[in-house]
Amino acid sequence: MRVMVVWCPDWSVVAALDEAERSRRSPAAVLSANVVEVCNGPARTEGVRRGQRRRDAQSRCPDLVLLPANPDRDARAFEPVLGVVEALRPGVAALRPGLLAVRAPGSWYGTESDAAATVCQALVEADVWDVRIGIADDLFTAEQAARTAGVQGWEIVPVGGAAPFLGPLPVHVLQQDGPQGRDLVSLLQRLGLHTLGALADLPGDAVQHRLGAYGATVWRRARGEDPALFAARTPPPELEADVVFEPPLDSVEAITFSVRTTTERFLTQLAHHQLVATGVRIEAESDAVVCSSRTWLHPRHFAARDLVDRVHWQLQGAGSTSGAGSSLRARKDVGRVRAPIERIRFVPEVVEPAAAHGEALWGAASDDLVERGVARVQGMVGFDAVRRPVLQGGRSPAARQALVPWGERAVDLRPVDRPWPGRVPGPAPVRVFATPPVAEVVDDAGREVRVTDRGVVTGEPRRFRVGGDGVVSGGPGLPWQPVTAWAGPWPTDEGWWSGGSGPSARFQVVGADGRAWLLLRSPEGWSLEAGYD
Repeated sequence: MRVMVVWCPDWSVVAALDEAERSRRSPAAVLSANVVEVCNGPARTEGVRRGQRRRDAQSRCPDLVLLPANPDRDARAFEPVLGVVEALRPGVAALRPGLLAVRAPGSWYGTESDAAATVCQALVEADVWDVRIGIADDLFTAEQAARTAGVQGWEIVPVGGAAPFLGPLPVHVLQQDGPQGRDLVSLLQRLGLHTLGALADLPGDAVQHRLGAYGATVWRRARGEDPALFAARTPPPELEADVVFEPPLDSVEAITFSVRTTTERFLTQLAHHQLVATGVRIEAESDAVVCSSRTWLHPRHFAARDLVDRVHWQLQGAGSTSGAGSSLRARKDVGRVRAPIERIRFVPEVVEPAAAHGEALWGAASDDLVERGVARVQGMVGFDAVRRPVLQGGRSPAARQALVPWGERAVDLRPVDRPWPGRVPGPAPVRVFATPPVAEVVDDAGREVRVTDRGVVTGEPRRFRVGGDGVVSGGPGLPWQPVTAWAGPWPTDEGWWSGGSGPSARFQVVGADGRAWLLLRSPEGWSLEAGYD
């Protein structure tokens, strides 16, 4: 079996630049833990190398574009490359983002050189400009052949010619195996072995005794006897579903009614693969152009009714008008889209095993009734008008609250499990005031209690009141009363880099009536943030 390896150099940088909408010719590097993990050709020309620290790389190239490492992004960007090669030769194996292997399709295209040229041309037409191909008897030799090929070129190692081809290569090529390979390269250099041929000339028993099982595997690779095999991937099933309207429809209600069968077919084919969708992208086309596209997330998984509702909300929002205009015209626009829709497509973006979303022991009928009731309300007042509270990370009680639309998964929230220095310990307060009422706190001498920049209290709180002599901003109006117990301060200094409110501190106090309150001392004075009653 002959092996073809397709290598796209610096793929992590290519994928990151495309995601950031930057030119691929810009000097760029992908960083992991402030260390250069991958850099592209323009960056290497300026002296940037793998393993450099961030500041060293920037000192070599001040215009260096720094990009975060994201293996998922790299894999997603490499998926079209796999598809292009798979269309020419089934049985593709993705070794890692930027590197794939497949059985060499020489006989079908005439010669191996013709096959490599065909694959190279198809990838260039797919906007993959830096592609290199190697063909050999085994996987390791084919990969090294691809790495010695030029841009949009190929290197073919003759049958039985693996050992002569690998012999002159330096042992540095083994560093591609990660930390284990780098340690072995360092050891081989200390032993005076600088080429793969020198390693291959050693006795196999001595190599295994001195270098272990991994060293013996590398020794066989250097001799052109790589035992590694690759498993061809199974092409992912086509899970998309769409419906075409002929003639195109301009009524939201008509479109919503017409997609019901498609939503059921969409979920049925997912169920056939024992999957459920928790994230679906809905696209609407007009004149063969996507005029509306949105990804919807579900806290559990989508049912047919849920998808129908999302289509209705999405088209209703896309077709609504804003700004000046008569009420008569606004009433006429309700239920219509700006352009006739000729196609609705459902694309599953997040799928999960159906076994992870099985019903509870007693079913989920009550939950379904709640979902349908809330969906009716959303249909009347709008999708974003019905929200549910979600807990997120933060220091103040108000900052820990987040509201997300009902039926939508909470994303981009601050993590709860972070330390959050300055956060008041539990239990959490019962009431949090949207507009904190003004408060006053004094010590034994009647002086206002303050907190210094170092978090020191100027006096022990003895009395407090809220809202002066009445109610302020809807909060409670509390007359002067003694403090029977207090705790704090919990100092914070949030947003100082963007002109925030400055250093603040929170106190828990208990009044003579037995009720507990959370008070905030800021540069503007005292205020009542929350109540524990």
